[in-house]
Amino acid sequence: MSEESAERVTRLRRHLADGTTDRHERTTSLRAAEYRDGDIAEAEREFVFGRAPVIAAHSSELSEPGDFVRVSLPRNEIVLVRQQDGSVRALVNACRHRAAMVVTEPQGRCRLLSCPYHRWSYNLDGSLRTMTRADTVGDVDPADRALVPLPCEERHGLVWVVDNATAELDVAKWLGPEMDAILAALAIDRHVVFESTTFDEPVNWKVMQDGFLDFYHLEYAHPATAGKLIHTNVAVLEDFGRTCRWTQPRKSISRADAEPPDSAVLDGHLTETHFLGPNSTLVRHPDHLELLTFRPHPTDPARSVMELRLIAPLPGATGLDPEAWTRRWTRNWDLVLEVLTAEDLPILRGTQEAVRSRDAGDMMLGRNEIANHVFWRELAVLLADRPDPDAVAAGSAPAARCPTRGGVSP
Repeated sequence: MSEESAERVTRLRRHLADGTTDRHERTTSLRAAEYRDGDIAEAEREFVFGRAPVIAAHSSELSEPGDFVRVSLPRNEIVLVRQQDGSVRALVNACRHRAAMVVTEPQGRCRLLSCPYHRWSYNLDGSLRTMTRADTVGDVDPADRALVPLPCEERHGLVWVVDNATAELDVAKWLGPEMDAILAALAIDRHVVFESTTFDEPVNWKVMQDGFLDFYHLEYAHPATAGKLIHTNVAVLEDFGRTCRWTQPRKSISRADAEPPDSAVLDGHLTETHFLGPNSTLVRHPDHLELLTFRPHPTDPARSVMELRLIAPLPGATGLDPEAWTRRWTRNWDLVLEVLTAEDLPILRGTQEAVRSRDAGDMMLGRNEIANHVFWRELAVLLADRPDPDAVAAGSAPAARCPTRGGVSP
C-alpha cells in the first residue's frame, strides 16, 4: 500500500473510532424545480452534455474492427464504430439523405454502415460509400454527405464522447492529473465488461446520480445487503476539482486491525468510488469494478437512462478457470441487480414522484454528503455562463458567478 493510501486508511480508522466522517464546510439547499423544470433540463443538455466528456462504452464492447454500439445521448443519437486502424469513431446515427437511422441494432459487427431506407451506405469512418441509383439523384459531393462525427477519445479502456459536433475533447485535461493517474493505475483497459444492462427510468438524471454518490443511506436502505458489507456514513474524500474519489471502509476492516497500515492486504477491506463528472461513477470493489452512467432524456426532464456495467479482470489475471470466473461474476452481478432493482430504484422513483409536489419545500445536502456537494458544485460550474432566460428577455445576459472549489474537511 502506498504512503498516500496508508494515510487514507489511518483517517478512516480514526473516523470509525470517533463516529465521524469527512464533511463539507456547509449544508446546501436544493430546489425541487431542478428535477422537473424543462428550461433547466434544456440548459443541461446544451451546457453540460454539449461541453463535457461522457463515457459511452468500455473498450471491450468494441473489441474488433467493425464492431459498433448504438448510444442515445441527450443531444444526439450516435453509433460508436471500431475502425480498421484500431481507433473508435462516434457518428451521428442519421443518414445524410433523409435522416433515417442508419444503424438500428443495439450492437454488432459490420463491414459498412447501410441505411435501410434507400440503401445509401457509409464506410466505417462515416464517409459516403455509395448512393443507390446515383445517376438519378443529381449532383452530390460525397464529402458533403458524410455522417457527422462527434468528438471521441479512447482512454483508460473507456470511450469518451462530447455530445456536440462543434466541441473539443481532451480527456486527460478534463480528468486532471490526479484522476488521470488513478484511472491509469486501475488498468481498466485490461478488464472486460462481464455484464451490462440499461434502465429507462421515470427519474431525473440528477436524482439518479445523487443516489449513487450517497454513502449515508447504506444502513437504512440496504440493511440486509450493502449495509452489511460497508460502513455507513464513513468516508475520506479527495477533491480534484471536476472529479473526486472517496474511500469507504468495509465491515471486514475490523479483521485487519492487526495488520500494519501500509500492508497491501488492507486494499481488500476498502471500497473506492470515483466521480468522473458530470454523469459517471466508477466503483472499485476489492476484486472488480462497477461503472454507472446517467443520461437525461432528450426532451423529458422526469426521465433518464441509467447504464450499469460490471467490469471484471480477464480470466488469466485472476487464476480462475473459465467456469469459476463466470460463477464469481455471475454471483456479483445477481447481487448488484438485486440491490438496485429491489432497494435503490423504488426509492429514486418515489423521489421523482415527490418532487412534483409544489409545496414540498426545498431539499438539502448535509455536510456529511461530501461527494454530492462536489457533483452540484461542478454542475454549477458548467452552467455558470449560460444565458439567463430572464436576462435574455430583457436584452442582456450576464454570466452567473462560478462557485468556489474546495471546502471539505476531515
